[in-house]
Amino acid sequence: MITLQHIQPHLRLRNVLSVSGSQQYVSRVLALTSATAMCCNRPNFRERRMGSLAMLWPALFLLFPCQGQSSTTGVVERSTCGPCDERLFCNCSSRNYTYIPTVEIVDVLTLDLSSNSITTVAEDDLRDYEHLQTLDLHSNKIQSIHDRSFSHQQRLLALDLSNNQLDVLSPAWFSKLQSLQHLSLLGNGYRTLGPEGTFPLFRSLNSLRTLRFGNPGLEEVRRGDLVGVRQLNELEVYGNNLKRYDPGSLGDIWPLGVVTLHLRGPFQDDPALVSSIFRDVANPETSLVVADVLLTGKLSTGPFAVTNQQRTRSIMLRNSTLTDEAIVYLLKVMDGAPLEFIGSEYMLFKGTGSWKEARRTRHENLDTVYFRNIQVIDAYRFTSFLPVAFLLKYLRKISLINCTVFVMPCLTSTLLINLEHLDLSGNLLSDLTLTESLCHGKGYLKKLRVLNVSDNALKSLSLISQLVFRLDKLVHLDISQNAYTSMPPACSWPPTLTHLNLSWAKLRRVTPCLPQSLEVLDLGHNDLTFFHSVSLRALRELHLSGNKLMQLPPGWLLPSLEILLIQSNSLNMFGPLDLLHYRRLRELQVGWNRFVCSCEFVSFIVKMWGEAAESSVELVDRPETYLCDSPLPLQGQRLDKVQLSALECHPVLLVSTLCGFTLVSGILVGIVLWKLHAMWYLKMMWAWLKAKRNSRRQKRWNADPLCYDAFVSYSEHDEGWVEEFLVPELENSQPPLSLCLHKRDFLPGHWIVDNIINAMERSRRTLFVLSESFVHSEWCRYELDFSHFRLFDGNTDAAILVLLEPISKDNVPKRFCKLRKLMSSRTYLEWPTEEERRNEFWSNLRLAVRGDDTG
Repeated sequence: MITLQHIQPHLRLRNVLSVSGSQQYVSRVLALTSATAMCCNRPNFRERRMGSLAMLWPALFLLFPCQGQSSTTGVVERSTCGPCDERLFCNCSSRNYTYIPTVEIVDVLTLDLSSNSITTVAEDDLRDYEHLQTLDLHSNKIQSIHDRSFSHQQRLLALDLSNNQLDVLSPAWFSKLQSLQHLSLLGNGYRTLGPEGTFPLFRSLNSLRTLRFGNPGLEEVRRGDLVGVRQLNELEVYGNNLKRYDPGSLGDIWPLGVVTLHLRGPFQDDPALVSSIFRDVANPETSLVVADVLLTGKLSTGPFAVTNQQRTRSIMLRNSTLTDEAIVYLLKVMDGAPLEFIGSEYMLFKGTGSWKEARRTRHENLDTVYFRNIQVIDAYRFTSFLPVAFLLKYLRKISLINCTVFVMPCLTSTLLINLEHLDLSGNLLSDLTLTESLCHGKGYLKKLRVLNVSDNALKSLSLISQLVFRLDKLVHLDISQNAYTSMPPACSWPPTLTHLNLSWAKLRRVTPCLPQSLEVLDLGHNDLTFFHSVSLRALRELHLSGNKLMQLPPGWLLPSLEILLIQSNSLNMFGPLDLLHYRRLRELQVGWNRFVCSCEFVSFIVKMWGEAAESSVELVDRPETYLCDSPLPLQGQRLDKVQLSALECHPVLLVSTLCGFTLVSGILVGIVLWKLHAMWYLKMMWAWLKAKRNSRRQKRWNADPLCYDAFVSYSEHDEGWVEEFLVPELENSQPPLSLCLHKRDFLPGHWIVDNIINAMERSRRTLFVLSESFVHSEWCRYELDFSHFRLFDGNTDAAILVLLEPISKDNVPKRFCKLRKLMSSRTYLEWPTEEERRNEFWSNLRLAVRGDDTG
């Protein structure tokens, strides 16, 4: 006997496994442990109980898939599927998953895991997805599903488990799915709907509206298998090899909207079984679809007599094979039936249309004949429908879609006196054969309201307008997917025509050929580059998607337009002014265009999506269809996610602000520079440099030494003092001093600035005779300016200041910072008014000029 201490190590595996990735294997581990314990309690296994436990560990490793495991810890890492879209739809289809992955959001509503290689649905695989409404697991390799795998999906509405490898169906799977409405179990390996004697498989599915079950291996449908299923809109049973059917098994389901029965084997081997099924499902309110059958004669068509008895009004044959004999017997067994609709899809017909034997049958209630994708063996031997004229005169709707019809003789058309709907799309009609089919436009189909000749080989738009002109009740005309390349300037149409489909042609322009009575016009997927040459005042709906239009059609040409589709064109942008002329426009679809994501356009579109949109026009296509094509950095981005900068959105305002800021800054800088005399500095610097260059050039050719002891700078008002006192005292001294006076020594014909600079350069000192007149003299200020720059050259002893009259340093302009500093820090000579002090003044001045003293 195994005690808790033996099992405890195995239970600890729960702590080893990752919560998100491997809990589905815990149940297997515990189940295997429990099974081992049971075996060890048996006498013949008691001796080998420890051996069984030893064998348990290799089994554990077999339980864990190698893919995604850590080589050291043994932890299974589940892949993550994503991303999910804004509708909470996660598309994880066709990704070769071997187990159910995790998804990025736990609130996922739709999870598509189809077409993978999933083999098992474990207990905790879907635990976190309590909001799941649609789960698609079709086309995997699922062999087992834990009983509680779907126990947390109580909101699940649709579950698809078709095309897997489920050999046994368990009612426990569906016990918590009371909200389930759509269930598909087709294409698995089970032979019965759950083990016999167990709880009914669908007992809990009271809300089910669509049920599909069966597979090539299904052998039995027993009474009670569908207990719990009360009413269905659609039921599909795949029972091509069904061998047993208990009468009444499907009889309790009421009402049934559409029943599809795949019963190839029973139709051949056991018609009574088919009759029993028909008796349960056939009734006036149910559309019966019979698929995969071979109807060759009286025996195989016999079960349809039950549908006559049950007053069935709609029968469709799908993926079947019929012969002339089978059709005759089918018409006979349905003689007098209230059958209103008969149709066939993907049918192979073997015969020539010899149905004369059924001409006396009565089918007054037959209203609609629908044939699609019919292949006729030896079609060239097929006779006309004249022998079944007894059927044609009652028909109101005929559809012959993709049936290789190349002509319907005019004589046959004349028999269709009650025909209102004729669909000949996807055939081989040409302009010539359509002319024959419509009796050369003579208007025999007096009651025809809908005509569909799309996807044929028609080329002339003018011809089709003439052929239908006399069809006085024609409302809807579909001539799409033909080879129209041009539109004539004028056409004749019946005045009742309101719907015209001219899509998927090769039209390059529109003309007034279009009927003025149109309310719905489809010109999608042509080669149109503009739409502004025709006015359609009654038009309510216009389809222009898939063309090459670069702008919206003018709204004033379409005053009644309510719906406009213009997707996948070459539109760059549009705005409120483009929509202003549409008086009644309600819905607009304009996605998948080449949008230029300007600020105005992005703002306009985002406002249209907003709850407080000012426009009455609603953009009904999804935001993900609106992508930027330019500018290049935004290419491919969703328009509602674009973030544009202020520079991109308001360039004029930004430039104006920048210019204003620059102007104010310039004014402020100008004021500051003016206060700091910057312009004066620049002006003087330029003059100084220019003069210095000229001075160097002269020195190069005439290398004169210093010629003067001092250059005297004075004003004209002080000229008398200079000539009467200064010059005699200095030039007649012993030794004599040489002075440079502008009035006496400047070279005539030279620029005054050059003379000043040359004089200063050729003089050891510059002697300034300061007075109030000096400060206000323009030329003295120039000489002071250049002397200031000479001080900046480093010769701080070059300037000698002589004050003729008391003057404050504050009277010296502030820009002469060096001179003002000298006046503050050095002694300057002041002309004395007393006679006895003048000798001392002249002595000091001579010493200053000679450089023997710093004072």
